Amino acid sequence: MDFRSLATFVQVAEMGSFTRAAEKMGYSQPTVSFQIKQLEKELGVQLFERIGHTVNLTADGRHTLSYAQSICHLAEELSQGREELQEARGSIRLGMSDSLCIPLVVRGFGTFQKSYPNVSMTVITAGTNDLYRMVDHNEVDLVCTLDTHLYDTSYVIIGEERINTHFVCAPEHPLAKMDIVQIKDLLNQPFLLTEKGMSYRRLMDERLAKDALEITPILEMESADLICHLVMQNVGVSFLPDFVTESAVREGTVVRLNVQDFEVELWRQLLHHRDKWVSLPMKAMIEHLSQQMLHP
Repeated sequence: MDFRSLATFVQVAEMGSFTRAAEKMGYSQPTVSFQIKQLEKELGVQLFERIGHTVNLTADGRHTLSYAQSICHLAEELSQGREELQEARGSIRLGMSDSLCIPLVVRGFGTFQKSYPNVSMTVITAGTNDLYRMVDHNEVDLVCTLDTHLYDTSYVIIGEERINTHFVCAPEHPLAKMDIVQIKDLLNQPFLLTEKGMSYRRLMDERLAKDALEITPILEMESADLICHLVMQNVGVSFLPDFVTESAVREGTVVRLNVQDFEVELWRQLLHHRDKWVSLPMKAMIEHLSQQMLHP
């Protein structure tokens, strides 16, 4: 069996396209098609369904993919040599919510770079739906979401945790003096929020809508950390994950409000597509991010 055909099969499966796989591997599209046909002939099964311009794995193809990925992974380790098995080399594309960049990337990048000096990282921030689209089209290797809990067998969930969220304000704000805050007390406050439809902002809006309520912010922006800094300056009130406000609350520059009968279920999940070949750089990133999630 030709190893190159197996490697091509893995790329086509991950890319969902003969053309994109050919571009990545430096082959012509006919060469990729020929290799897949030869592999199908040798195995005696059809690996892909080709309908119009779409390419999908058959049941036999999905079964074969797990073996092909294992073989390619072993070949990668062998080619690197025994002395380099512990030293991952290559690049990793990481997709995540903007709010997670500081706790998971900025604060830990120095440690990661020292541990894996030969691995480069590209971070792409996007909303949850775009992140799923990118991982489905192999535009990113790993995704870290901040949204509702995902149940989907198309993905491998590497790590997850429930994230607490609170309405927050500056300590000198009148709401900070209240032991219990009612939803109605919040409605006329100047709000600073992340963009509409994004992650925990969307969950907040959906929860308010159940009571036929709505908040119109005076400022919308992508960066949760900048919003937190504005809250510290008593510019307005916000709704943020606890990990964003942790240090400010500890220093006494931000107060979390006890809002009666208001809760949203927010989860942080690290995942990749189940058909993704887990390379050594990807393994290194998974190990690093898993540690960051356990010890933020």
